[in-house]
Amino acid sequence: MMSTPVILLKEGTDSSQGVPQLVSNINACQVIAEAVRTTLGPRGMDKLIVDSRGKATISNDGATILKLLDVVHPAAKTLVDIAKSQDAEVGDGTTSVTLLAAEFLKQVKSYIEEGMHPQIIIRAFRTATHLAVKKIKEISVAVKKDDKQEQMGLLERCAATALNSKLIAGQKEFFSKMVVDAVMMLDELLPLKMIGMKKVHGGALEDSQLVAGVAFKKTFSYAGFEMQPKCYQNPKIALLNVELELKAEKDNAEVRVKSVEDYQAIVDAEWSILYDKLEKIYKSGAKEEDLKRTMMACGGSIQTSVGSMTDDVLGECALFEEVQVGGERYNFFKGCPKAKTCTIILRGGAEQFLEETERSLHDAIMIVRRAIKNDSIVAGGGAIEMELSRYLRDYSRSIPGKQQLLIGAYAKALEIIPRQLCDNAGFDATNILNKLRAKHAQGGMWYGVDVNNEDIADNFQACVWEPSVVRINALTAASEAACLILSVDETIKNPRASMDALPAGRGRGRGRPHAH
Repeated sequence: MMSTPVILLKEGTDSSQGVPQLVSNINACQVIAEAVRTTLGPRGMDKLIVDSRGKATISNDGATILKLLDVVHPAAKTLVDIAKSQDAEVGDGTTSVTLLAAEFLKQVKSYIEEGMHPQIIIRAFRTATHLAVKKIKEISVAVKKDDKQEQMGLLERCAATALNSKLIAGQKEFFSKMVVDAVMMLDELLPLKMIGMKKVHGGALEDSQLVAGVAFKKTFSYAGFEMQPKCYQNPKIALLNVELELKAEKDNAEVRVKSVEDYQAIVDAEWSILYDKLEKIYKSGAKEEDLKRTMMACGGSIQTSVGSMTDDVLGECALFEEVQVGGERYNFFKGCPKAKTCTIILRGGAEQFLEETERSLHDAIMIVRRAIKNDSIVAGGGAIEMELSRYLRDYSRSIPGKQQLLIGAYAKALEIIPRQLCDNAGFDATNILNKLRAKHAQGGMWYGVDVNNEDIADNFQACVWEPSVVRINALTAASEAACLILSVDETIKNPRASMDALPAGRGRGRGRPHAH
């Protein structure tokens, strides 16, 4: 007698299990890596992404690209998430982390297909990651904090390495100095929100400037403002959330006047309202208005009316001036007593270019903050990955069993970073990797890809440095993501309400049935 099949899930639900769906998930991750693969390194290309509203974004930042791609595949989303977390945590290395995770999966795909249990692979990966992180901590070079000049030079190099792969790599000396100065102006906690960025169209990139204080677009105008002095020493600042401008009557109402005197009376009435407000502000010794950053920097508190103005709610700064920047007039507050803050004013041509510059500087600022907090660095340009690869390969030969194969696979996967750097620059990757393997085996542990001369070089000497925390974070995040995807053995997709009417076809995450 036939047993009746038990229908547990809604009709149209797509469930796929076992090896085929795992392989399908791994393939999806490869596709994600393909999307950002070519953006890695100083010779990386940029991507132009147009969103649903038609806004074009040109970017080289892995996390930005993946965010804009709007990925729907559930397993591939994991890679997008680790790129975002790397961006939030360290700021740089977002492309590296995506590539590493995808490469880890690619290397073990053959073992999965041969029927090796995913848990064995996961265990091997955890061991390998643990060893790799320990090794990074051993060989990273500590930064001496005593000598301010030396520390500044070192931070500038870290910032320059982060900017190397960006659109503004040509001006990296100029910007890395600006970024380090900006971070150095902050207090011990290095709060990111105290660095403001303003974009002003026009001018050259080199016209960008760093203001030691708060700067923002001139927010209001009034009759006779051209004659007002543009520079005040030690002014008091009122932070007001009220309007000081006259409403133009032509928009709001119709007034019929018969004589000039009547018209003058109306104008006088308008001015008296304004003067009344200004009088109250003036009596409290205040001159200006602005926003939260000014409040944090200059002290005082934001008032919503002018009735309760007293001395204690006012802020102050050493110098206020109004300056022409491009086509805009800007207010600068310098020498703010309360909080240490600064504003970077970016200049440049196209909107997209300015936005990409802002993203690049954000990465560099994050890197400098990390380098100050965690004072150890490693050499970039694929050097640290090659060294870890060599170390893990040697270690794998000393252990028996399946672990040997898997840790070897992990070691091979690490080589994706130098390999991709070569590919993006148009070099012969196999040739350069062979040279690197030989050099690392002889003990040249800081040797990496030299993009400028199509060769290998000691990247520590060449000042291609990055904080070791960037690499540690990238490795652990990539390994976690790979383990997470490997540990999924069934994907069940519920049908959407609107799709009920559609015939239940093969869903997206469905693995192909295995032909035995």
